[in-house]
Amino acid sequence: MVTKKFKKKLDQLLLAFGISLMVGIMLLGEDFRDSLGGSMSLIMDPLVTILGASNFHIVLFIMASITALYASLIQKYTIDWDLMRNTQEKMKSFQKEFREAQLSNNTALMKKMDEERSKMMQDQMEMSKQQFKPMAYISIISLPLFMWAYHYIKAHEAASFVFPFWGQQILVDTIWGPFQYWIFWYFIASLAVSQLIRKALDVGGV
Repeated sequence: MVTKKFKKKLDQLLLAFGISLMVGIMLLGEDFRDSLGGSMSLIMDPLVTILGASNFHIVLFIMASITALYASLIQKYTIDWDLMRNTQEKMKSFQKEFREAQLSNNTALMKKMDEERSKMMQDQMEMSKQQFKPMAYISIISLPLFMWAYHYIKAHEAASFVFPFWGQQILVDTIWGPFQYWIFWYFIASLAVSQLIRKALDVGGV
């Protein structure tokens, strides 16, 4: 009983911490982001020293791998994937049937299905909650790492990387909009590693 209460309290604490980080990133400005990134310097700066600043793309790849593994493990053990799949299948079937009822002007069936819609909405809300919870957990690791990379690269603006097809590019230069080359590389690496890990761990039936 004590263990169960402790787990519940720890769960609430971690969720609150993760949400606080997300809110802080959006609302508390540059000082908060600097301090958050700085909290990872003791771990990440020595890694840059070992690999060398010219291999910063490898540091980003390691970072992306860490966050991909962490995120996959969190998602595997916090999301009810059976519920997720069943809810998506039910919604797809419901939408198809409702569309057919509309096309055939079957008012009796549409009325009956309107009554079912509220239950479907409850299932969707539960699914949304299950998706949000891992995001809060994941932010505890991913946001400090991302902020560290952002401020390290900003302080070393000359750092570059040779991209396939694009050649050598300065990491802080933009590809389009706010997306800089280093962010593009980080997310591509994260996506690739994440797919491998999710397949290996059978996360979401990938």
